[in-house]
Amino acid sequence: MTTIEEKTINALRILAADAIQKANSGHPGLPLGAAPMTYELFSKYLNFNYCNPQWPNRDRFILSAGHGSALLYALNHLFGCGLSIEDIKNFRQFGSKTPGHPEYKHTPFVEATTGPLGAGMGMAVGMAMAQAHLAAVFNKPDFPVVNNYTYVLGGDGCMMEGISSEAFSIAGNLKLDKLIVLYDSNKITIEGSTDITFTEDVEKRMQAFGFQTLTVEDGNDIVAIGKAIEQAKAEKNKPSFITIKTQIGYGCPAKQGKANSHGEPLGEENVAALRKTLGWEYDEPFFVPQDVYDNCKKIANEKAKKEEEWNKLFDEYCQKYPEMKDLWDKYHSQINETELLNDKDFWSCDDSPYATRAASGNILNKIKDSIPNLIGGSADLGPSNKTYLKDKGEFSAQNYAGRNIHYGVREQAMAAIANGITLYGGIKTFAATFFVFSDYLKPMARLSSLMELPVTYVFTHDSIGVGEDGPTHQPVEQLAMLRSMPNFITYRPADATETAAGWYVALTSKKTPVGLILTRQNIAKCNSNKEGALKGGYIISKETKPTPDAIVIATGSEVEPALKAKEILLKEGYDIRVVSMPSMELFDAQSKDYKESVLPSSVRKRAAIEALSDFGWGKYIGLDGITITMKNFGASAPAKILFEKYGFSAENIAERLKEIL
Repeated sequence: MTTIEEKTINALRILAADAIQKANSGHPGLPLGAAPMTYELFSKYLNFNYCNPQWPNRDRFILSAGHGSALLYALNHLFGCGLSIEDIKNFRQFGSKTPGHPEYKHTPFVEATTGPLGAGMGMAVGMAMAQAHLAAVFNKPDFPVVNNYTYVLGGDGCMMEGISSEAFSIAGNLKLDKLIVLYDSNKITIEGSTDITFTEDVEKRMQAFGFQTLTVEDGNDIVAIGKAIEQAKAEKNKPSFITIKTQIGYGCPAKQGKANSHGEPLGEENVAALRKTLGWEYDEPFFVPQDVYDNCKKIANEKAKKEEEWNKLFDEYCQKYPEMKDLWDKYHSQINETELLNDKDFWSCDDSPYATRAASGNILNKIKDSIPNLIGGSADLGPSNKTYLKDKGEFSAQNYAGRNIHYGVREQAMAAIANGITLYGGIKTFAATFFVFSDYLKPMARLSSLMELPVTYVFTHDSIGVGEDGPTHQPVEQLAMLRSMPNFITYRPADATETAAGWYVALTSKKTPVGLILTRQNIAKCNSNKEGALKGGYIISKETKPTPDAIVIATGSEVEPALKAKEILLKEGYDIRVVSMPSMELFDAQSKDYKESVLPSSVRKRAAIEALSDFGWGKYIGLDGITITMKNFGASAPAKILFEKYGFSAENIAERLKEIL
């Protein structure tokens, strides 16, 4: 290690410690221990251009242990990647570019929002999968236009979380050789030594997953770290996992190697002791000597030349393969909304009863050719979710160009990977499972929303209509859960036309994930229309009087019995308006006048019908309304019997409506 390298590494440590101390909040342990490995990576191996965070062929770096964000911000600052020293001083303050955990889109050069431990591991696998797919589609002999690596740094907590095992199992199976994991092994968590909970041989576990495993005994030995990274890059048949043994809180005598260095400021005296131990001769907080800036600037300028070289290669590629340039542009462009809206085939459907999952499967296979960058899969439920793209091949170690991903029974990793694929760019992806298992992936769907990633979630078997599998597989509260999440659109269609509308919303969304909530059982075609369906709520059956006696709001499979209940009540002299509301979020986004035209405030007699929890319906039905919903977890029986027993027959709906009529 040269003098300037040691000085720069210590500058990273001091900047992180100063930022945390000024904020009186943060996690100094990881930055102090992991500064050498990240400096070695950034200075010698990570390809990036500090002037262009969006260079397509840049290497990706994800800090899965997002609590160590102060280190990432210090790296960003020293290498000139968009953060000023004032930004570092405003660590964890309202409105600053340096929040407590890294946030995608908020801070330059942050590739993914991390903090929930292990999430970054899953997203890194997704990025590596995206790279492999695009390389298989676009690379030509002598033109490796998609040729980057994905690096991810995590600690003991990341390795404890189950999502890491799910994701690494997939990565090993797929032989993702451009995925390199840096494991900051300091054997400390918040409660103390990892020995109290975590004693397995991590390297053997990773070997079993199919990784090359390498070990660096001293986390301060950047030469050994560099050799390990080079060895990882030389492996062409499997991903690599580098264990780097560090000391948490390195350099702080009172806290080095101790749990209390993990998540609390060091304290003024300990920061001073840290400076002394590291031989840092500058007492002024946030001071970085010019030779450190000069060192990082020189490295960053050399890195920038990598993009210049790639741009030249890409220009030659486009000249030699103009058809690939056209395809590249299509992959990296938004879907033409007007074209899709006017595509008669996309919206066409017959009058036969359809399960909306089947209608969804038909739509996927209509668009698979016109949207060539649509790729996705299911958590081992493809035949049930109806998400298989016919004749498009399997994504595998033998065929990265395949567009059907087999995730196995790994819902949480699937969602994290879908996030990573989307973050990488150039691909539109979907992930599918039974709706009840949205519980498993919800934390990663939350990150989709937080990062404004338009991932499509296909959730089938959406209610007690699951039938004989019983209450363990019958979702009740899950729709309310997803509806409660900011920046997430739920869409529960009533028939094939509304299903097409849901897919239109998902395919054209730019910043919002969409959950399509689809039936297992066949349901009749309703009097739906795409214009209303795209607004999230509309009058599907209008009253004949100037003012309806009551308004019934239903979604999904319950629209059909609501319409039949209206016919029963009409014979008894009651005139009902039926509103289909496949998406509360879309309806709420409409103008005040439109919402009033559908749900006039003068009509207070209202009912909501949905074979799920009634949570959230109060804002539409008011104090005078009623709900016909699920109050328990369901039962094991044929779907038709369950809908009757739990009150969703047309006859029971009509009787219940008389309570307010």
